[in-house]
Amino acid sequence: MSYNLLKGKKGIIFGALDEKSLAWKTAIRCHEEGAEIILTNAPVAMRLGEINKLAEAINAIVIPCDVTSNDDMLNLITKSKEHFGGGMDFILHSVGMSLNMRKGKSYTEIDYGFNQKTLDISATSLHRLLATAMKEDAINEWGSVVALTYIAAQRVFPDYSEMADAKALLESITRSFGYHYALKKHVRVNTVSQSPTRTTAGSGVKGFDGFINYAEKMSPLGNATADDCANYIVTLFSDLTKYVTMQNLFHDGGFSFTGVTQSVIEQMEK
Repeated sequence: MSYNLLKGKKGIIFGALDEKSLAWKTAIRCHEEGAEIILTNAPVAMRLGEINKLAEAINAIVIPCDVTSNDDMLNLITKSKEHFGGGMDFILHSVGMSLNMRKGKSYTEIDYGFNQKTLDISATSLHRLLATAMKEDAINEWGSVVALTYIAAQRVFPDYSEMADAKALLESITRSFGYHYALKKHVRVNTVSQSPTRTTAGSGVKGFDGFINYAEKMSPLGNATADDCANYIVTLFSDLTKYVTMQNLFHDGGFSFTGVTQSVIEQMEK
């Protein structure tokens, strides 16, 4: 069902890889709510994924962007302004990759060169995006930026490894840059901390199947689905949330504030 929450709005969606990805589902929902969208991803991800299929479905253009490159980021923002004929109203940052995890290195034995790249891709890229957008005056008054994060930024999940550090930095950038962008142009910046979700990236985390079942038992409402995450992000892009900024917003069925549930207790007593 559409409510026209984003009618007339224009935005950029980072990170749509395939139909399982949160960015993909968010792009679909934004389109359904009346938004005009530009899709972007790293060139290698574009080759491996199906972004052109999504672009055709929602009548969007695709602009490649390596988020670690200042030139690529400037090119994306400049071309987006040209395409839209002005600024944009929303941006979704759905970007993350751990090179140490890909190489099978444990958290206590990470390669620091890999770690630097992980932080640059997964967190500093948000700063680069916001700084470029601010310099180019690319986000309209009362615009909204959302970045996807995970509760491992606050709590220990051993197999999430160095990505926990990256998400903690991502959330810090959200607060710090959110302050400055609010003062400058009433632009709001938030993170959404989603339940563990069966995306292509998420499924690659060690022990994922066991953990997603545990999270389901630990969440009073159950794990939040990818589709519902997209719905939530739409509200944060809409004018209904104009005064929400610098927040880490949990979308996890209550997992983040639950100590233990009866179903977990019963499972442990078996």
